[in-house]
Amino acid sequence: MYSMLKLFNFHGGLQLPRHKQVSLERPVATASLPEQLIYPLQLRPGVRLTATVQPGERVLAGQVIADSEHFLATPVHAASSGVVRGIVDWLAPHPSGLPDHAVVIDTDGLEQAVAPMPGLDYRHETPATIKARIRQAGVVGLGGAAFSTAVKLNPGPNRVIDTLILNGAECEPYITCDNALMQTRARAVVEGALILLHALQIGRCLIAVEDHMTEALAALDAVLAEVKDRRLSRVAVPSVYPTGGERQLIKVLTGKEAPSGGIPADVGIVCQNVGTAAAIYDAVVNGLPLTWRLVTVTGKGVARPSNWLARIGTPIADLIEQSGGYTPDVRRLIIGGPMMGFALPDDVIPIAKASNCILAAALSEVDVDRETRACIRCGECANACPVNLLPQQLYWYSRVNNLDKLKQFSLFDCIECGCCEVVCPSHIPLVNYYRAAKSKTLTKAKQAEKAAIAKRRHDANQERKAREQAEKAERARARKAALAAAKQQEQPSES
Repeated sequence: MYSMLKLFNFHGGLQLPRHKQVSLERPVATASLPEQLIYPLQLRPGVRLTATVQPGERVLAGQVIADSEHFLATPVHAASSGVVRGIVDWLAPHPSGLPDHAVVIDTDGLEQAVAPMPGLDYRHETPATIKARIRQAGVVGLGGAAFSTAVKLNPGPNRVIDTLILNGAECEPYITCDNALMQTRARAVVEGALILLHALQIGRCLIAVEDHMTEALAALDAVLAEVKDRRLSRVAVPSVYPTGGERQLIKVLTGKEAPSGGIPADVGIVCQNVGTAAAIYDAVVNGLPLTWRLVTVTGKGVARPSNWLARIGTPIADLIEQSGGYTPDVRRLIIGGPMMGFALPDDVIPIAKASNCILAAALSEVDVDRETRACIRCGECANACPVNLLPQQLYWYSRVNNLDKLKQFSLFDCIECGCCEVVCPSHIPLVNYYRAAKSKTLTKAKQAEKAAIAKRRHDANQERKAREQAEKAERARARKAALAAAKQQEQPSES
């Protein structure tokens, strides 16, 4: 039902040109089968999968081809049948632009699939069974983070969850895949919300949609009117960037703020993307793993901007070709939106679970030749920061690699939204500095962890040696004492 919920404001944020209608003018289309499907084995930073198939092996759609025992890992499934060409280095959808190990499948055009998992009536299943199915189906957050959904549904015994938020506030310019999803699959989104409520055992869900998405709002309202479940409320939120950020949306809807270094569950909230909810419905009710997703292909650098239902693993070049190819104006290829996305070195990079948008940008859409000047300490970055940080201080400490000061100024609370860059009159690439500083901090932490492990091993080895020496000395003392005792016993008999 429609909610008259009181809304709150977060600090900063920007009103940005949306550039969304261009990709919504055409209906959602199903992308054709590519000749190859590519699956990088790094699921997200710090989570690496192991291939479960071998070169030359024939696989079927829906078959698990990579997995890991890491608690944040989810399996990856083939999106079509074919033969594994190999496990090779391939350019990955990552800001580094470096290659990574990937499973490459030559598709055979037969589209043969494994049998789907049995559909479940979630109302008669335990939450543990639902969460296990979600993990088994490889469902992750489809808003961009690719965090394991099953893990997110297990907030821990010391956290009490009372609210589920479905995030349909697609606030970044150009991206419209969530809008298109809500228009075309509103029932799957709503049913996914009901499954999530059952898995969490709570009684409140807020479905947040930006107020300009009139068709999506109408589609959801129609389904909600049929379902008539008072636990579900649809809320129209302002079109202010980055309202779709998890913490910002929580603030807008509830007035609550997750603590620095904490998670939304610390304030009783679990937040999921609307696309994730639809994928959960497919996994639980239809028994289908996550092998497809909606992707926006847009920008002045592509002939026919559109939303595509594409197989995960599809090379970006295939979607560009089906969108009419590049225009002469194309200047840069970006995965994600213009604010939080990153430039790609090549279009052979595949669509991953987290890939919501491919932006083929013209010169008028990206500032590639801006001259960077010295910071003038104007403070506009701090005014725009939606996390209420001090970007100028983070910039200075990033430049001199003062990692202790960066921690003091809450570097890891930065969501890399880019608001500070947009308003910076000196055109400083602030987010690049923050990303680099985060990477250095994590590297230092890993090195410190390795050093600590090495020290513990050294200390344990020294303790073992000392213990062995003590035991050896004790055995020698005992032998010596035994010999002395034996001699004392022999002396009287000799006399």
